[in-house]
Amino acid sequence: MEIRFYGVRGSISVSGSRIGGNTACVEVTSQGHRLIFDAGTGIRALGELLMRESAPQKATLFFSHLHWDHVQGFPFFTPAYLGTTELSLYGPGANGAQALQSVLVQQMEPPNFPVPLSIMRSRMTFGSALHGTPVEVGPFRVTPVDVPHPQGCLAYRVEADGHTFVYATDVELARDSLTRDVGRYLEGADALVLDAQYTPSEYAGQGGIPKKGWGHSTMVDAAQVAQAVGAQRLMLFHHDPAHNDDLLENMAEEARLHFFASEPAREGKRIVLGSTVTA
Repeated sequence: MEIRFYGVRGSISVSGSRIGGNTACVEVTSQGHRLIFDAGTGIRALGELLMRESAPQKATLFFSHLHWDHVQGFPFFTPAYLGTTELSLYGPGANGAQALQSVLVQQMEPPNFPVPLSIMRSRMTFGSALHGTPVEVGPFRVTPVDVPHPQGCLAYRVEADGHTFVYATDVELARDSLTRDVGRYLEGADALVLDAQYTPSEYAGQGGIPKKGWGHSTMVDAAQVAQAVGAQRLMLFHHDPAHNDDLLENMAEEARLHFFASEPAREGKRIVLGSTVTA
C-alpha cells in the first residue's frame, strides 16, 4: 500500500510553503487500485499526473466532509472531464450520495464557476459512506468512522496488504476525550494522518480567539492520541494557513516529545507501508 500527499493544508490554500500549501488530498494505491481522500486543491496536481498516463483512469473518492476546503479542487481534476474515466464518489452520512452530488453541482453553478458539473464526461457513481460499514475496493477494506467536527466528519481506516492506514482530518480529539468507539478504529495504524491544526496556546485562545469547538486538534493532542492507540507513525495534518514552515517544524518537534514518530505531512511525500522506501 502506497500513500502520497497532494494537499496537506487546512481551511484555505497558501503559497510559498515548502511543506505544502494545497488543501486536503491524499492518494492511496495498491495492486492497480486507487483511492483518493478528499478533493481539496491538491487534487489538481494529482489529476495532472494521471493525465500523463496513457491508460484510462479509475478511482474511488472518499470525502471526509463537505466543507469547502475538501471539495474546492474537484472542478480542476482534469481526468473527470474525460469519457474514459470512471469515478466512484462516497459522501459522508446516510444521505451522503445526494449531499455530495448537490455540493459538487452547486460549486460549479453561476456565479461560482464558468462550466457546470454536467460538462464532466467521466462515468460518475455516487454512494454514501456510513460509520462502521466497510467498503471493499479491490484489495482495500475502507471503514468510515464518525469523528467530532461541526456538521460532522468521517475518518477512514484503510486495510490492505497486511497493513493499516488511517486518514483522520478535521477532528477535535484529545487523549482524555478519546472514546473506545473512535479509538478502536485508530488502533495499531502503520501510518496515522491526524488533524493537528493548532498549537495549545492557539487552541486556548492566548493572545487571540479560543478555538475550542472549532473541530480541530493541537499537535500535542494528536501525538498523545497516536501514543495511546499504538500507531507506528504520525503525520500531522490540516496545517493552519497562518503557519509557516518554521512553525510547522517546531510544532512537529514538540509533538515528538509525546510521540517520537511524529512529522508534518508534506506535499509530495510518499510512504510505502511494509517497506523502508520513503520520499
